[in-house]
Amino acid sequence: MADQVSINCDIGESFGTYSKGSDATVLPYVTTANIAAGFHAGDPHVMHETVARAMTEDVDIGVHPGLPDKLGFGRRKIDITPTEAREYVVYQLGALQAVAATKDATVTHVKPHGALYSILSESEQHARAVIEGVIDVDPTLTYLATDMNLYEVTTEYPIDAVFEGYVDLDYRDDRSVIIPKRKEARDPALVADRFVEIATEGTVESATGTTLDIPADSICIHGDTPNIVELLEAIHQRIEGTDIELVSLTEQI
Repeated sequence: MADQVSINCDIGESFGTYSKGSDATVLPYVTTANIAAGFHAGDPHVMHETVARAMTEDVDIGVHPGLPDKLGFGRRKIDITPTEAREYVVYQLGALQAVAATKDATVTHVKPHGALYSILSESEQHARAVIEGVIDVDPTLTYLATDMNLYEVTTEYPIDAVFEGYVDLDYRDDRSVIIPKRKEARDPALVADRFVEIATEGTVESATGTTLDIPADSICIHGDTPNIVELLEAIHQRIEGTDIELVSLTEQI
């Protein structure tokens, strides 16, 4: 039996005259796109362009909501209430849904970004507020859970959830992810090996060498990792001849 896994990528993070990532060259390698919606990155023009590109590549379209902090790329924590977290996510989800509607596309999922994800992981109140907000907008959406804390909260709600793992970021021993302020190029061979390990064994080594259980069905590659295309090429080459089958996020529900 094949090990089915989706590759999700955070994209659409350029805005104005500021260019970030390599969306056009990344999309052919992934199955699922998490599109920025204007708070931490992205703008209306980039959103339209990114949705159109994702449709051309037959890639699932989801929203990647962040904190309203473009200067910090959404990676700086802001003191917000659970209600504010909910409203930020609902606002960005609605924006991407409107863009998608103009192209007869469907938004399939939600995946929080950066510091917002960290806030949701650390505060159950914030996590519940966001999940309930997503359900109020569209209960058929899938929640892409960025760590086990969030995944476990989603199991209490009538919403589909998929747990994701990371191969271009490192883990602490408690299974939380180390998010650097600046992304650096990663070793393609190491990233490809991690991808196979998570997809087939559900494990990965932490930064200290501890083996962690990461039972992920979707694996994230970040669009702003400097050598992302090289990493994706290495992953695709590495899984040739294995039982790993790349599928879309919607195929996993």
